[in-house]
Parts: sequence; C-alpha cells; structure tokens
Amino acid sequence: MSDPLAVIAQLPGVSEAVEEARQAVDKLYRHRVLRRASPAVSAESSLRGARASAAIEGVDVPLDVLRRDEAHDPLVQGALRASAEMGRMGSTWRRAPRQVLARLHAVAATELTSQEQLGRPRSGDEGGVAVPDPLSLGPAPSAADAATRMDGLFDLLERPTKAPAIVLAAVVHAELVVLRPFGTADGIVARSAERLTLVEYGLDPKSLVAVEVGHSELPYGEALRAYLDGTPEGVAAWVQHCASAVSLGVRETVAVCEAMQRG
Repeated sequence: MSDPLAVIAQLPGVSEAVEEARQAVDKLYRHRVLRRASPAVSAESSLRGARASAAIEGVDVPLDVLRRDEAHDPLVQGALRASAEMGRMGSTWRRAPRQVLARLHAVAATELTSQEQLGRPRSGDEGGVAVPDPLSLGPAPSAADAATRMDGLFDLLERPTKAPAIVLAAVVHAELVVLRPFGTADGIVARSAERLTLVEYGLDPKSLVAVEVGHSELPYGEALRAYLDGTPEGVAAWVQHCASAVSLGVRETVAVCEAMQRG
C-alpha cells in the first residue's frame, strides 16, 4: 500500500524541521512544573491557542479580556468553544473524523452562519454566497471538488503511515484551510484539527503545545499559498512552517511553565 505522507516526510528539509520540533516537545514534557500542574498548563495553552487562532482570522483580543470573559466577538467565541470541544473529541478523531469536523464546525460557527448550515459541508446550494478568503488564497474550490478532496483526506487519515504526526497534522490543516469545506470558520476548524492530530497521533498527548500561537507569529498565509501551488517545494515549505509553529508553540508553553514556577 502506498504511503503518500511518508513521501512528504522525505522532502528536502522536512525531516530536519520535524525532528527539531519533536525534540522541543520532548524537552517541554520534562519541565518540572508539569509534574504538578499539567492540566493548568494545558488549559492556559488552549486559551492562548484560541486567541491566536482568532487573531489569524483578523480578530485580536487581549488575553486578559478573554480571562474576564469579556470578549463577545462571535469568531472569538467560536474559537474558544472549538478549543474546549477538542478535549471531548480526541478518541473519536481516528475512527470518525467526519463527525469530529462537523462538531467542531457546529461549535465554532454557531453565531456565524444559519442553524441549518452548522456542521454541514458546502453543498453548492448556498445561493451564490461568496466563501470568505481572509488569507488571499483565491476562490474556494467548488462544493463538489471540495467534497472529493475531503474524501481523499479522510482516506489518508484511515491509512497506516510511517510519517510523523507533524506531517499528518500539516496536511490536515492545509487541506481544511484551502478547501474551505464549510464556508465559515474553516480556519478555526483547521487549526483545531491540526492540534487534535498532534495530540491523538502521539506528539503532544497532553495538549500542551500552543501551536496556534506559532502560526500567528509566522508568515501563515504565505506558507499556505506555497502549499496551494502543489509543488514538492511548496508542500515542503508548508510542513516546515508547521514544524516551526510547533517549536514556537513550545516556547510559548515553556513561558507559561516558567511563570507558574515563579508563582
């Protein structure tokens, strides 16, 4: 059986970037604060990740506003709900990814689309409503083309692979952003699915790494446009970007640990 993810993992520069990120995660997991405060660190990482995910979409809210529950923007609230929902969907991700994505969209887009569209992929019957393009990726694929490629993505998730979790997570993330299968909150769903993949496929089982923060600090749209080109170089550049986002997310979480250690 072919292993396309393993092929991606062997593209120039990918294995080195992935290994550097893995070592950073391993070092984080040895931090002494995690012996007693792992759940609190995970909760803070999730909050920071949700904030960064909303900021990528253009809504940047300070952390203290989120902590006081004073952020009322629907996109921010959707990012927070999706972050909270990830903890309940982990065991389902491997066996029923369609169900998980539908649920993530339902909670992320609650105030952004009609009740009938929540959790439902685009069908082409939306009356000509333009699919948002906050990252300047160009027009979204048709609903039919998006559905076909989503089938291919689900097939990848079901196949055994020798590729590292970061490679799988990067492809899941990129496909969801590029295809925009739901037409609303797709970026929030994509980044949630990436983090869920890193958790469930073994890189970050305690969901400590604020990978979304890493994406917000890097040229995110540029890296996605490279992936969209479809060349080996473009795909490799995107995976390297995701590996760098993991490393930066580790740095963010280490800062959280250090702050807790200081009390």
